[in-house]
Amino acid sequence: MITKIHNFEIDLSKPIDISIPITNDEQNPIAWYQNAPEINPVVMGDWIGKVSEGKSSTNFNNLFFNPHAHGTHTECLGHITKEFYSINQCLKQFFFWATLISVQPEKVGEDLVISKSQIEKALQSVQNSEIKSEAIVIRTLPNEASKKSLKYSNTNPPFLSEEAALFFRESGIQHLLIDLPSVDKERDEGKLVAHKAFWNVTDVNHLNVDARLNSTITEMIFVPNEVHDGNYMLNLQIASFENDASPSKPILYSIQ
Repeated sequence: MITKIHNFEIDLSKPIDISIPITNDEQNPIAWYQNAPEINPVVMGDWIGKVSEGKSSTNFNNLFFNPHAHGTHTECLGHITKEFYSINQCLKQFFFWATLISVQPEKVGEDLVISKSQIEKALQSVQNSEIKSEAIVIRTLPNEASKKSLKYSNTNPPFLSEEAALFFRESGIQHLLIDLPSVDKERDEGKLVAHKAFWNVTDVNHLNVDARLNSTITEMIFVPNEVHDGNYMLNLQIASFENDASPSKPILYSIQ
């Protein structure tokens, strides 16, 4: 199915799924010191909600998971504010022009950091002057398939510098997607400088009038190596949770 948007053709029959699903086995990635997610059939007396057990006509599972810790998720500024904000209320549009870039984080002391200069350099080679990107998708290098099942807790994963996050905000990027468990350092004493810079939050207790209520951060994606850097159409879908974050399914479509 080909659709045309602003003189660009997009083949909706060829989606590029960059999400990591939630499973209940060792293949599930885990962050933030949590245990593995649980997917288990409901048990009520001698009734088990599993067709293969022979006592139910349906599969009827309970799920226990943390959206921030167990797979691809999209969050709004309610993730860091005293007042409650829901991703289901903040994200109201779902299709965006997006730019995919690949960056190898730089060694800074004991950390691996994605800098503003790296972002600018990567963008120079792929941006299309006819497209105003609303979303940025960051693939970190090296890009190994093991990312889809990594156990991130206590590993100090790479993260985004405050200057890079500010650059995205000032560039008008509304949606930031990255293949790491967080845009911020794993243990940063709660500073969350990249989150705050991107959402323009200076005081988590009292939002400034220009805080970015409709901007989102999506973490723990995975972009296969065969997907080239460049411009895409992004479909960013979430489950309808009234929560600061939701499991999500970002899909890229090539632009002709």
